[in-house]
Amino acid sequence: MAEFNNVHSVTEMPEGDDAKRSFHHRIFLEPQEKKRSMKALMVKQAKKSCSCTPAKVKDYVLSFFPVLQWLPKYKLREYLLGDIMSGVIVGVLLVPQSIAYSLLAGQEPIYGLYTSFFAGIIYFMFGTSRHISVGIFGVICLMVGQVVDREIQRAGYDLEPAVLNVLTGTEGYANTTAAPVNQTSQNLLCDKSCYAITVGATMTFIAGVYQVAMGFFQVGFVSVYLSDSLLSGFVTGASFTILTSQAKYLLGLDIPRSSGIGSLIATWINIFRNIHKTNICDLVTSFLCFLVLIPAKELNEHFKSRLKAPIPVELGVIVAATLASHFGKLRETYGSSVAGHIPTGFLPPRPPDWNLIPNVALDAIPIAIIGFAITVSLSEMFAKKHGYSVKANQEMYAIGFCNIIPSFFHCFVTSAALAKTLVKESTGCRTQISGMVTSLVILLVLLVIAPLFYSLQKCVLAVITIANLRGALRKFKDLPKMWHLSRVDTVIWLVTMAASALISTEIGLLVGVCFSMLCVIFRTQRPEAPLLGWVAESETYESLSAYKNLQTKPGIVVFRFEAPLYYINKECFKSTLYKQTGVNPVWVKAAKQKAAKRMLREKEVDSGGNPTSISTDFVSEPLGFHTIVIDCCAVQFLDTAGIRTLKEVCKDYREIDVQVLLAQCNPSVRSSLIRGEFFKEGEDHLLFHSVHQAVDFALDAQGHSGTSASK
Repeated sequence: MAEFNNVHSVTEMPEGDDAKRSFHHRIFLEPQEKKRSMKALMVKQAKKSCSCTPAKVKDYVLSFFPVLQWLPKYKLREYLLGDIMSGVIVGVLLVPQSIAYSLLAGQEPIYGLYTSFFAGIIYFMFGTSRHISVGIFGVICLMVGQVVDREIQRAGYDLEPAVLNVLTGTEGYANTTAAPVNQTSQNLLCDKSCYAITVGATMTFIAGVYQVAMGFFQVGFVSVYLSDSLLSGFVTGASFTILTSQAKYLLGLDIPRSSGIGSLIATWINIFRNIHKTNICDLVTSFLCFLVLIPAKELNEHFKSRLKAPIPVELGVIVAATLASHFGKLRETYGSSVAGHIPTGFLPPRPPDWNLIPNVALDAIPIAIIGFAITVSLSEMFAKKHGYSVKANQEMYAIGFCNIIPSFFHCFVTSAALAKTLVKESTGCRTQISGMVTSLVILLVLLVIAPLFYSLQKCVLAVITIANLRGALRKFKDLPKMWHLSRVDTVIWLVTMAASALISTEIGLLVGVCFSMLCVIFRTQRPEAPLLGWVAESETYESLSAYKNLQTKPGIVVFRFEAPLYYINKECFKSTLYKQTGVNPVWVKAAKQKAAKRMLREKEVDSGGNPTSISTDFVSEPLGFHTIVIDCCAVQFLDTAGIRTLKEVCKDYREIDVQVLLAQCNPSVRSSLIRGEFFKEGEDHLLFHSVHQAVDFALDAQGHSGTSASK
């Protein structure tokens, strides 16, 4: 049996009062039976996992392929119209974005269409969210493009044309060059575009494997370290990098893409160095496209409650720009850079390049984490909004397979995207059938329409990409409100945004995670620790610094520490307690010892005299309280340093005749105190289930001792 408040005390009332006695009853708590040993639990889990019954196999298949659960229950008349409408609208919007974001990922336009097509089909089979749109996401494309550009440079594709001619001229030259050049000559069997998608597909495969592994080992908890403010700051910072990477297309400049630390600043330096080479035709086209796109998107957003579907202005701009470029012969006349040939149909499947895995394995980690964190958070958000549930673990499997399987079909990394998900929801989406309809729209483009975009200027695609960054860049308008709600979250947002933009996206994400964790540690390192007062006619105690008209009990100090007590903040706990009570027991004890020695010396000098009045006054000076009640309701856990600190505090105060009582400890803290031998036989340290109980006990105990002394 576990016993708390383990003193059964009786307080006698003064003479003349009724014969009343106040009892502090023992509270007996019978602990639950201890869990089995780890070995027994592992054996039980292994038997459960390895057992195979027809019912279990059926449940496993249905959970792994959610489409088998919801598709037979599909309400054709109720759901079909909304799914078709939302699927067609998202598909129309996704076609130009897929082509535009391909440039961001360092790929040819056809590969963006492939990616969007396969993502919709695979999520239809494995996903549990009815509303999210899985496909191309700008930040992910940026991270993929940075790795692709780096690997292309390593392979030698960005060498000068004269050097490439030498390398490919004769076999003898290739055999006599250094190792990097040998690698280059071999890679030239696959041109730059081919090698770029090989790198992208290999990284997509690895990212998908990571995501499936996270689902298998149930380590989705990693996403809890990516708070909303951190993700928002990361996306905004990455948006600056996206804007910077597309600026050269707006101006028609042919400059290499900067990568690595400080790529944003390096890119702008290159742009200004080559500003005199601006292609006026591309500049004018970009300006005109902005004049159409931005106001049209604002109107779409302003009247979204009245419009049944958003106006596909991006598709209209692409069609108009393609026609103008084709009939105006802008490429031949003004040297405008165009999308080029976009083939129809599908390329034969090809496995990832296993030799590239060591080069991209590390880069795929942040991409995998960002991808599944955004997908899971959007899935849960829309499921909660529409009253159904999603399985976070299955969502990790779904987004993982949306990357693994398409990596064999010349695709790059995908995830859920908020903007397209909002469009999908607002246009009547009811189930995952909407995603299949979107894939069919893209299939139509792949089979028939794609070659018609040959004359589409790249600057138009850059305008579409930049115009879609408005949502992320608008977060600056929310900063005052965010600052008012939480200054810590605002600082996390600013630090993550600045690091992602000015250093690099991967390092920015790491900086954001580390900084947010440090903020949590700093919060527990210097927590709030107020004194508490009694709310009249209740059993409640609240902070004296936060509320008025609270009462204090004579001779009792109630102190609350609002954080776990562990090695980081143990000194803060002691110093704050000493400051709030106004008494440092170590100093008081030392002063008493010093005064006692002084008195002894004075006695030796004058054996018949008394101690001086100063020493007598100091030694007999009252502390003002006899009991400290520590409210532990906010102490989630104790470590060994925390237990040792509590022991030291109780011991130090006891030596100056002040008792310390603990109240409202949770079971974890109680267990730690018992294991740490905090309660020893004969000590007066008591553990109470409420502050009010502890205060009543202290008052009764003091009254009892006062009565005994008077007798």
